[in-house]
Amino acid sequence: MAQGLDVDAMLNRFRERAAAVRKRPLPPVAGEERQAFISQANTDFMDFAIIGDAEGTVEDGFLVLRIDLRPADQRS
Repeated sequence: MAQGLDVDAMLNRFRERAAAVRKRPLPPVAGEERQAFISQANTDFMDFAIIGDAEGTVEDGFLVLRIDLRPADQRS
């Protein structure tokens, strides 16, 4: 499986998903349903964006994602 895995393409798909969530229109709902939709969209964006920002490698058959969670001003 790892031999055919294009890690860069996979990470790019996550970046595209994050962008798509940001462009997702709000459905015609109100009240609690609207807030639940917005909350889920924010969670989806964060998850996709975090993985999209990862540096990925395959090491000894394991997909390794390195994600720098430090604030931007503390990154090297």
